[in-house]
Amino acid sequence: MQTLPRAAGPLALLARLLLPAGAALLVAASPVPPEAPRFEHWIDGTTESEPEMQVQQIDADTFVIRQSVKTNFEAPFLYLLFGNERAILIDSGAGGLKIRPTIDGLVSDWHAAHDDHPIRLIVAHSHGHGDHHAGDEEFRDRPNTDVVGLEPEQVAAFFGMGEGWPTETARFDLGGRVLDIIPTPGHQPAHIMVYDERTKLLFSGDMLYPGRLYVPHGEFDTFHASADRLAAFAKSHPIRALLGAHIEMTTTPGEDYAMQAPEHPSEHVLPLSPTVISELQQAAANAGPEPKIDRHADFIVYPLAPRPTE
Repeated sequence: MQTLPRAAGPLALLARLLLPAGAALLVAASPVPPEAPRFEHWIDGTTESEPEMQVQQIDADTFVIRQSVKTNFEAPFLYLLFGNERAILIDSGAGGLKIRPTIDGLVSDWHAAHDDHPIRLIVAHSHGHGDHHAGDEEFRDRPNTDVVGLEPEQVAAFFGMGEGWPTETARFDLGGRVLDIIPTPGHQPAHIMVYDERTKLLFSGDMLYPGRLYVPHGEFDTFHASADRLAAFAKSHPIRALLGAHIEMTTTPGEDYAMQAPEHPSEHVLPLSPTVISELQQAAANAGPEPKIDRHADFIVYPLAPRPTE
């Protein structure tokens, strides 16, 4: 697959559709989803000339965008999903660069491929930490755009959960493409996961990705409840793969990079098998009153002092 630098070109120049790679389904009774997507090599800080942002395409309406570790050590992943009436951008980056030119380029290309059909952009967030909303200000004055707030009450209100946070999920229709919004506080009070019914992909933010899953010491009960809620959701929804917000682990099982590492050679793949959901649920249940660092092949449960919302 080809990838794009910071400024997105026409859709015809974007990557071809991703090739499948094997992934097990959590519950056999559910319909079998497509296999997990396979990505070309992500920018990882090991090449001096790497672009500030890289785009890879899952299908004509689904884009994965990575911010270079050279612009910010967090090197987060952003996700742009198009429906018929709305597009949603999940997270707006960690700062150190401008992300709007890339997003506007992708939206412009989508417009051109759909006879200039109007579409509203929703800038949402996996959660309220600063490395996931640093680019919000770039979109405040963008026409036909909504920027979702960072507090749990604002997230719940925007997606129509009302008083149901955090125990209820919400359905959000992009126009012929319905997303499930799953409250998963613990890592941060406003954390959500987003399940895409069309692609069977679960965008899992900072709660579950190949890296250090930071949980404030006083939030393990909340984190455990979110893991239980996630596992219950997975039992009734076929999940192709989980796509999180970072990669902090190497190809060696259980081995992570040093914190704020400037390069990520030999990175773990981005997609996680849905089988890790039950593994995380068990790890959260086993944490006990004095949680310790709990290292697994594909993630590390990492207790830490509480971190304020930025």
